[in-house]
Amino acid sequence: MQRVRVMMPWVVPLAVLVASLSACGQPPELAPRPTVPPAPTGTAADDPAPTLPPGFTLPPTDPPTADPPPSFAESVAVPCAGRPDASVVLALVRRSGTLPGAFERARATTGPLCAGSWQYTVLTVPGKEPLQVVSKGLPDALTLVTAGTDVCTVDVRTGAPFGILAAASCSSG
Repeated sequence: MQRVRVMMPWVVPLAVLVASLSACGQPPELAPRPTVPPAPTGTAADDPAPTLPPGFTLPPTDPPTADPPPSFAESVAVPCAGRPDASVVLALVRRSGTLPGAFERARATTGPLCAGSWQYTVLTVPGKEPLQVVSKGLPDALTLVTAGTDVCTVDVRTGAPFGILAAASCSSG
């Protein structure tokens, strides 16, 4: 007679459960807690300085300090407070070739007056008619708009602020 082995139906699942639990290791709540390393006691000077890759530069921390450009209302022409001063306007006119040799003794009798980013100046030389000058731009980078006995050109009439138009007598008619 042959012996038949009969396994109980609950033995196999029990064996699988025991095997899986033993393979999981220790439950997390029973595992030892990791220790926190002590805080460093040295100063930042003790730490080595970080190095940058070759050719890499950091941007400047502070922007270069420069005087802000002057700000003038557009409705009225007022003295430019030296930004620009008359010598800058005179040099601008001389570079343009507008002043013939007789204007070497030219001096400003009016202005520069500023409105917005535009300037109006009147230059005189003994024995000559006054020369009106309209310029625009920042004090260190002026652009000559026009110079002459009548500066009410199309560019001035269409682009200049009201303060310059009034100073140059362009606003009437």
